[in-house]
Amino acid sequence: MMKMHVGINVTDLNSSIEFYTKVFNAEPVKAKPDYAKFLLEDPGLNFTLNLKDEVLGNQVGHFGFQVENQEEVMKHKERLERLGFFAREEMDFTCCYATQDKFWVTDPDGNEWEFFYKKADVESMATSSACCSVQPVID
Repeated sequence: MMKMHVGINVTDLNSSIEFYTKVFNAEPVKAKPDYAKFLLEDPGLNFTLNLKDEVLGNQVGHFGFQVENQEEVMKHKERLERLGFFAREEMDFTCCYATQDKFWVTDPDGNEWEFFYKKADVESMATSSACCSVQPVID
């Protein structure tokens, strides 16, 4: 079995650990003064946080989780909203050559995470210019 590894730079390790503990619904398996590591089984992901003095915005387009159906999208959205997150919802939204149901949350350094369900493939990139070039929403 292969696990994806993603390492991101953060400026406030404690805030980032708190954010990702809630988003992943899991505690880090390792936490040091300048580093934290989450090992997730579903999805298979080795995810690390690396403390830096400065992080200049979202250095990737975005991160996300593709789920099986709209009910699962809503389950994660409701769970995160109960934990105090602002979730930006986009239901029946055409983006990146697909119609999707999704929502977004933003980490303390401005990295956006989407939870989405792909309903259908389509031939157009987007119905909105913002969808595939996401602008960070700071909660």
